[in-house]
Amino acid sequence: MRPSTVILIVILAAAAGAGASRLLVEAELHAEATGGHADHAEKAPKDHVEQDEHGADRIRISDVKLAAAGVALAEAGPATLSDTLAFNGVLRANQEALVQVTPRFPGIVRAIKKRIGDTVAKDELLAAIESNQSLTSYDLKAPIGGTIIDRQISLGEYASEQKPAFVVADLSTIWVDLSIYRQDLRRVRLDDEVLIDPDDGRGAIRGHVSYIAPVGASETQTALARVVLANPDGRLRPGLFVTARLVLAKRSVAVAVRASAIQTLENKTVVFVREEGDKIEARPVVTGESDPTYVEIRDGLAAGEHYVAENSFLVKAEMGKGEAEHD
Repeated sequence: MRPSTVILIVILAAAAGAGASRLLVEAELHAEATGGHADHAEKAPKDHVEQDEHGADRIRISDVKLAAAGVALAEAGPATLSDTLAFNGVLRANQEALVQVTPRFPGIVRAIKKRIGDTVAKDELLAAIESNQSLTSYDLKAPIGGTIIDRQISLGEYASEQKPAFVVADLSTIWVDLSIYRQDLRRVRLDDEVLIDPDDGRGAIRGHVSYIAPVGASETQTALARVVLANPDGRLRPGLFVTARLVLAKRSVAVAVRASAIQTLENKTVVFVREEGDKIEARPVVTGESDPTYVEIRDGLAAGEHYVAENSFLVKAEMGKGEAEHD
């Protein structure tokens, strides 16, 4: 090996050693600034997620942050669970409170006073028709109070006594027609309790079976069961679909939470429980019976404790975020 080559190797080795020493010094300075050595900083306790004396994860979230995220708390306590059967249904105008208004005599429509969607009182004027027989106009009036849900005449056209000019419906009550499959027919009885969900975000409406059809529909192999519901605020609109749950049996449990509160964390079934201060604990629980609304808690949660009832997945995500930051 030539002398110049030996000199170059020595210089490079010295430079590498100097660089390594500089890196070690910088690491020691960083460790001192953070209150310890570099390897100690890696083992510092997590500040986003902590654990209680039983090893359950906790996270600090203020009420303000929970409210801003749409997270709702509720109090664990007794509840009544129900066995149910699910059905599909459709809203219909109460056919016993619906009238088709037809002209008494055929003639030409000279005036129209109401249109679809208008509310009318009994004997209120709907239209004026010029009779073909007498060539004089007569009034077409509403026979009942209600809402105009259909109109089949136009100004200036011929109106026949064979075709309804208006349809007036009293929508203060609504029919809910449910399709019952034949394997479920034996379980449906008159006056059974039914929970109707219009899927409008306002919760289910309680009603009772008032009619079961004596014949079925061959094309669908279903039979009709009907529920009559009050509709004072017009929430229920004929023509829309609904889902229904027939209540078969009820039972009471000592402690229950909403079904939306149950989450799985690290292969454990947990409920997020509000503890002292800003802490929320991922509390492992033992669940029991359930229905679409509530889940029984047999162990891990006491009546009176407050838990995350709505949007609990957001708390789970925040806790997972804290774990990721720690890792």
